[in-house]
Amino acid sequence: MRTFSVRVLDDAFELSYISNSATNARKTITIVCDPDIPIGESLEKIREKLAGIDFDAAIIENPLEYDFSDTIIGVNHQRIDIGLALSNMLNLPVVSQETADRTGLQTAIENKRQYNQWHLDYYGEYASKRNYGQEAMLTIGNGFYGLRGAYLAANADANNYPGLYVAGLFNQLTTPVNGRDVVNEDLVNLPNAQYLSFSIDHQEPFTIKQENIDDIYRSLDLHTGVLTTTMLVSLPTGHRLKLCAQRVADMNEWHRFAIHYELTPLNFEGTVTIFSRIDGSVTNENVERYKNFASRHFDVTETTVNGRDAILGGQTKTSKVDFAIGTHLTSQELTSTTTIEEQVDDDVLEQNFSFKVQTGTTYVIEKAIAINTSLETKTDLNDAVANELEDAGFNDIVSHNAAFWTHVWSDSDIEIDGDLTAQKLTRVNIFHMFVSASPISNPHLDASVGARGLHGEAYRGHVFWDELFILPFYTLHTPDLTKQLLLYRYRRLNAAKDNAQAEGYQGAMYPWQSAQTGDEQSQLLHLNPDSGKFDPDNSRLQRHVSLAIAYNVWLYVHTTNDTEFLSQYGLEMLLEIAHFWSSKAVKNTSTGRYDIRNVMGPDEFHEDYPNSDEPGLTNNAYTNIMVSWLFTVLHKMKTNVSAKTWQTVSKQVGLTDKDFTRFDDIASHLTLDINKDGVIGQFEGYFKLPSLDFDKYRKKYGNISRIDRLLKAEGKSPDSYQVAKQADALMAYYNLSFNTINNVLSTLGYKMPGEYLTKNIEYYLARTTHGSTLSRIAYSELSLIDGNMDQSFAFFNTALRSDYYDIQGGTTAEGIHLGVMGAVLMLEIRNYGGVSEFEDQLVVKPHLPESWQRLAFHETFKGVTYGFAIAHTNITVTVDQAATLQIQDQSYTVTPDKPLTVTTD
Repeated sequence: MRTFSVRVLDDAFELSYISNSATNARKTITIVCDPDIPIGESLEKIREKLAGIDFDAAIIENPLEYDFSDTIIGVNHQRIDIGLALSNMLNLPVVSQETADRTGLQTAIENKRQYNQWHLDYYGEYASKRNYGQEAMLTIGNGFYGLRGAYLAANADANNYPGLYVAGLFNQLTTPVNGRDVVNEDLVNLPNAQYLSFSIDHQEPFTIKQENIDDIYRSLDLHTGVLTTTMLVSLPTGHRLKLCAQRVADMNEWHRFAIHYELTPLNFEGTVTIFSRIDGSVTNENVERYKNFASRHFDVTETTVNGRDAILGGQTKTSKVDFAIGTHLTSQELTSTTTIEEQVDDDVLEQNFSFKVQTGTTYVIEKAIAINTSLETKTDLNDAVANELEDAGFNDIVSHNAAFWTHVWSDSDIEIDGDLTAQKLTRVNIFHMFVSASPISNPHLDASVGARGLHGEAYRGHVFWDELFILPFYTLHTPDLTKQLLLYRYRRLNAAKDNAQAEGYQGAMYPWQSAQTGDEQSQLLHLNPDSGKFDPDNSRLQRHVSLAIAYNVWLYVHTTNDTEFLSQYGLEMLLEIAHFWSSKAVKNTSTGRYDIRNVMGPDEFHEDYPNSDEPGLTNNAYTNIMVSWLFTVLHKMKTNVSAKTWQTVSKQVGLTDKDFTRFDDIASHLTLDINKDGVIGQFEGYFKLPSLDFDKYRKKYGNISRIDRLLKAEGKSPDSYQVAKQADALMAYYNLSFNTINNVLSTLGYKMPGEYLTKNIEYYLARTTHGSTLSRIAYSELSLIDGNMDQSFAFFNTALRSDYYDIQGGTTAEGIHLGVMGAVLMLEIRNYGGVSEFEDQLVVKPHLPESWQRLAFHETFKGVTYGFAIAHTNITVTVDQAATLQIQDQSYTVTPDKPLTVTTD
């Protein structure tokens, strides 16, 4: 085992390691920390000095003494958790010398490695969007609600945002803007019921202020779902305290969550008063660019206090959803003689009680919270909340959750050996997938997964095509959950048909942005933060959202063989969607092919043609490829249901044999614009647009990921240039196998030259700014298909870290990017693990990254649960029932009693 040591001096780091194992010679390097530069730059010098040397761990010789981390250090009057920083930077565990001496170095390193793999930690107090982003990443929830990881004593301000969201609970408000009424439908930020604070000797309640906080450490235990915040406080009065707050969402009794709050006086005795609130004065204020719009979404209708219990009821202003939020306080300090004072003022319900404290003694207060709404609760809401609170103790929830999380990590975990950071962030992604939707709560809800989960207010909580990137992971691990999320779309099928009819089409045209009822929630204007002006917004023309829904229906049925779902729901959705595309495709008499006009592709930079009065584009490549695929799939799917079912559903949809003949004709005659090198034009006329001098704009602005906003602020338009926000023409290669897309191109009558994909990737990468985090997902897969593993892994790693490092400069503050999280997981198992579910049997062709020693996961395909352990030289497969699959182009049969190991070198 090779380690290096760090000794911290007043203004420097002293590195020490054995440079030559044969002579046991030790080398020492000193890195001076300039107080005028960020500490991160000094840490980066450590990476530079140790470049090219492989270490297994780092040892901190003289850290400060803290019970929440053994690697806190101080340098130049700054404190950092150097263990966190070096672990992220160098991808290795970091331990203190004292821990190594106490437990043994090997044990200390292994314990820290395990800890890092299962915890998301943040040290220090941060401001503005950086803290907002950490709150989003520390969100706990259970598919019914999401609770941002804000400090308990925080109120919404520029630095803190304690949001609480219930899935599917939307409300519309109207705001007059420049002489017109703008209607927005938002996922409602509900009253803040987690609030707990204190005062000493009857002073004002403690609030979150940087000058009063010595240290903060936040740790989310991914294995148990418990969020722990430890805070050391020094008040202006000289009083010092240690506060430790733990929160947990009940994954089983999903209306509940609980808080365990510990307060320890460090240097005083006296009277402490505990303040508990349900703050009904909150508004939707998480997203800066929305703040000019109306944001007060509910009215408080009642408040009830009964001793330790409190309930606040309300109703949303226009959707008329009733809700009740209740709390119950417990503490040894709450005795039969304790007076609990109450106050209701400006929609804030407050309870407080006081008790005497002694130095060094820890006092515990617990707060149970329950939330019920009229969406899922048909009994009296106050009674329902009161019943929930009876058994909502913190320890009980943690205990009951154990079985849920054990099951999740047994079925859905992805193990990565050799990449500590990838392992941790992979589990962060899995955790948030089950915060955003859950197989226990979602069967009782009429909701799907929003693009930002239940973690913030960006996109107003709406449901987008991001389901395409999210649902496949559920399909392979909790298929019943996918079914429930697809039923959200089925229940809005009539709304989608109304949307199509309103635009002059047949069938079902799902909205780009969906919320409560399934009508279109996309705006006609969009605020450009760079120009401060409202620009026209044609994003509703991204009709490909219907193709994403069709894809998820197909993949679910294909993966599960759930023909009952297909017969009752899925086939009707698929046929209605196909009917829409058939009505939208128009035969071009000049070319003999079909055109699809007035659409947008995934690249949102192009909304229409320059100098055109007609909105949208013609023959978007991604759209046309996926439409051809859909019609072809429907032709094959006819064998998956009985002739009677096919006839009945077809008649219900209004389709005749003539329509199905038209489907087949469209499938083979849609138009693509392909140049002589085999580059597929993003849309008809894309090649005629001028190129943009990207280097010039990078020099001028630095970050040009949102070049569309920069161009508009200059009075120009991205419509006029060959630019792309994300993968568009090539996006279909993410959805489906390379062979499938080649078959689509062949069906359309296009013969592609050799190595055409390489030319397409080079062409579009030179024009893509990755303004969406989803962009790197598609290009990671494209690069892998093309055999460029280094490029693929670079894109993957950026996508994996995108929310952790908030690479878009503040967007994580408004909610995590759930589509990227789900897609990263699919890249790991489908691409690097090489397990493809696109054929009738699983096909296994791994492409394991060089630094990964082993990749292990489970997935369920056609009723069989497979376990895969993939190394560079072998693949081991287990099954729970006999199954046949292909590994490296050979067919194998596996039985439950005999794991199969195949050598691959």
